[in-house]
Amino acid sequence: MQRHMETGWWSRRRSLRRRFGRTATTLSLLTAVACTSAQTPASVTGGGLGPAKADEVSVATWNMCGVRQWGCEKTGGPKEKLKQLRDLTGGSGVQVLLLQEVCSEDLVSFARGLGPQWQSAFEPYAEVDAAGRRTSVDCTGQGKGQAGYGLLAGSPLTDVEAIPTEQPTVGLHRGILCARVPAQRVRVCNAHLSLRESDDEHPDWDFRDDQLSSLVAAASTDAATVFGGDFNSPPPVGDHNSSAWIWPSDAYTTYRECDQKGSSKKGRATLKDGTKIDYLFTQLPRTACDVVDTKASDHRPLVMRVTRPQDPAGVSTVR
Repeated sequence: MQRHMETGWWSRRRSLRRRFGRTATTLSLLTAVACTSAQTPASVTGGGLGPAKADEVSVATWNMCGVRQWGCEKTGGPKEKLKQLRDLTGGSGVQVLLLQEVCSEDLVSFARGLGPQWQSAFEPYAEVDAAGRRTSVDCTGQGKGQAGYGLLAGSPLTDVEAIPTEQPTVGLHRGILCARVPAQRVRVCNAHLSLRESDDEHPDWDFRDDQLSSLVAAASTDAATVFGGDFNSPPPVGDHNSSAWIWPSDAYTTYRECDQKGSSKKGRATLKDGTKIDYLFTQLPRTACDVVDTKASDHRPLVMRVTRPQDPAGVSTVR
């Protein structure tokens, strides 16, 4: 039976201490380093990964560009986006999807269109004014519902929770949504980070460093977590990268990114302008990574295949 959950919004916290360009603090959240996940995954671009082995699971992140008033009028409608989801779940064997910029009613429809076993969870975006009033962002078009981010899985989602994190004092609130997928023995966390200069009252403040720290902290509670999403940030590479300071050191050491090869953090482009801003990280051993071409969004889906932990209770076997 298809099921759709909405977690409700967590209380807003104000940050009075942040300035863009301040030195990023180094996280010390974990004691275990996942040596087995340091392997370089096989890489296929755009052709699909094919069937997974019995001990593997494929997870994808995709900014669907489904909120038409946000410059998405020419990226296809629900039919085109559902076709892309079917291609991902069929051609790449994806069983769990982290989705951003999706309309709540479209998400319910997508789950129904993928089959009766598919479930969804949703968290809405909100506009916050100077008085602290929250207003939902409604999708353009009748019966579309609210704009937000969510999860799709081909089996039940449990322990769904929105993770508290710093957000603009005035402006658009995005966020982090986590859940367990017991059938796949993994936990997933979907993040959509704030844009730089996203606080209308304090345009010089940057929230992405604290948001990444909150995301890594949420992932650290279970070594079988796959986390990622649209980070609105390039990888921490390059001499002139003004955003490199936002990244916690754990991201590419304790965890490995889908497209990470050895010490290289560059990765392939996921946005059609040629930049990479979409990510998937895990401690689990990576077996494949794919960047999928699509005409149904300005973002390309990113697909990572990992080896599941062996313990059916979901306790990671990563050493």
